[in-house]
Amino acid sequence: MNIGITCYPTYGGSGALATELGMALAARGHEVHFITYKQPFRLPSFLPRVYFHEVEVNRYPLFEFPPYDLALAVRMHEVIVEHRLDVLHCHYAIPHATSAFLAREMLRVGKRDIKVVTTLHGTDITIVGQDPSYQTITKFSIERSDRITAVSEFLRRETIAAFGCTGCSVEVIPNFIDPEVYDRAAHPRAATLLAPPEIPVLMHISNFRAVKRVVDVVRIFARVREVMPAVLVMVGDGPDRVDAELEARTLGIDGDVQFLGKIDAVAPLLARANLFLLPSRSESFGLSALEALASGVPVVGSRAGGLLEVIREGETGELCPVGDVDAMAEAALGILRDGDKWRTMSDAAAADARARFSQDAVVSQYEKLYERAVGA
Repeated sequence: MNIGITCYPTYGGSGALATELGMALAARGHEVHFITYKQPFRLPSFLPRVYFHEVEVNRYPLFEFPPYDLALAVRMHEVIVEHRLDVLHCHYAIPHATSAFLAREMLRVGKRDIKVVTTLHGTDITIVGQDPSYQTITKFSIERSDRITAVSEFLRRETIAAFGCTGCSVEVIPNFIDPEVYDRAAHPRAATLLAPPEIPVLMHISNFRAVKRVVDVVRIFARVREVMPAVLVMVGDGPDRVDAELEARTLGIDGDVQFLGKIDAVAPLLARANLFLLPSRSESFGLSALEALASGVPVVGSRAGGLLEVIREGETGELCPVGDVDAMAEAALGILRDGDKWRTMSDAAAADARARFSQDAVVSQYEKLYERAVGA
């Protein structure tokens, strides 16, 4: 099957999932074409049966804001025709599903068609899509897709509640991990990374947007640091990084906090972590939490959104109310100070991630979805 994939190529869960899916599909013999404005951050320079098509947006004095959605639709149309795509898989409703609709309408002039699959990841529904400026076009684009998936049951319910989506169904297909990559034993040198072996490493990975509450991450760590030696490793970048760095300096713990910036290959870092912190205001799924769990890293996070579907409370991690820094710090200390508890949670986390979110099982679900769409 020839499959087109459009995603945001920047640091974030939707782009990571889309890229990993494309690479897994190519490994199964499919031909995969990424169509976006920049090479996705997790895509290597070359892989068999994987192609990248850049969307170029020219700037004209007439346009205060260059129309990326129109340029994307044109590029989609070109790739569909030239490479005879069977399916166009859009990750994020806006603008990707909208551009796919336009590309398909252009195809119909030549009496051709393309099946459009749209995967909803989170803020395209919970924040952007519900903005009055975008709500109508988001609903329209979703309903014009041939198949719609959401990465969690929480997001499926949120989509139905926010948009109704009459005449369409939303299928839950979760994010996934490659168990060979997210495996603590696969990275034997990790013990020498970031801190001496006897010092616990707490970790956070995100795009540092407001919803991630990265200042809370620093505050949780500060309370842990008052009780025991530890190091906090912050991976990623974004608008709230400056606030997090300032909070670390203000609390006098900046010497124990490492801001590493954007790093594509996070598995070796997770292999050295003892605990993962994700105090987000909302998570539609929490891919970074899943990658941590698969690496045998218990997670302390917010009792919000899709995290309740990823983390088994009391077994693979702990969940606390959003914003309750003290409760999260106590939960973190309860895990870190009890070696037997940590080992039990670590083993359970790795086993549960492999049982419920393995790459093979989830990619097979997408293959079957494509087959149903094309055969309809």
